[in-house]
Amino acid sequence: MASSGNKNINAKLVLLGDVGAGKSSLVLRFVKGQFIEFQESTIGAAFFSQTVAANEATVKFEIWDTAGQERYHSLAPMYYRGAAAAIIVYDITNQTSFDRAKKWVQELRAQGNPNMIMALAGNKSDMLDARKVAAEEAQTYAQENGLFFMETSAKTANNVNDLFYEIAKRLPLLQPASNPSGMALVDRPADTATRASCCS
Repeated sequence: MASSGNKNINAKLVLLGDVGAGKSSLVLRFVKGQFIEFQESTIGAAFFSQTVAANEATVKFEIWDTAGQERYHSLAPMYYRGAAAAIIVYDITNQTSFDRAKKWVQELRAQGNPNMIMALAGNKSDMLDARKVAAEEAQTYAQENGLFFMETSAKTANNVNDLFYEIAKRLPLLQPASNPSGMALVDRPADTATRASCCS
């Protein structure tokens, strides 16, 4: 069924956020469809891969789930450098984790791939009674900073697949510049412009 225009894209995706925000739970839910109530903290980083189909392309995500503890912070650039996309995760019941998410956004802006697709995920949306971060506040922040925003629940699976699928849909738009055969396309418009002016 694959059309001839079908592209295969390998995309490095990194998850960043405070300890306990639910990064590992989101990845586990997306990759394996599982939820573990008491997930142990990630040490360093964990690696997963998962493939999704979106917009005539098959995207293979190479997912790096980074540790949230402060002592591992210095390792993070190793994982987000060269990443095509990042999901910055915070816990809607924890204001501090939202503040930390903003710091990650600043760091990625300063040091990450300039074309990186960034998503802000407010996790634990099943715990509305304990909410500390308003969805509107996060949405406004995301819009002001060029991120797309979703509230997710790794526990109920709410929006988890949608989050990754939305990233997959946005990836093919960025692809041509980084694939070698696309380089010619980037140069061609300038070429034809000079040709037209010299010979008309």
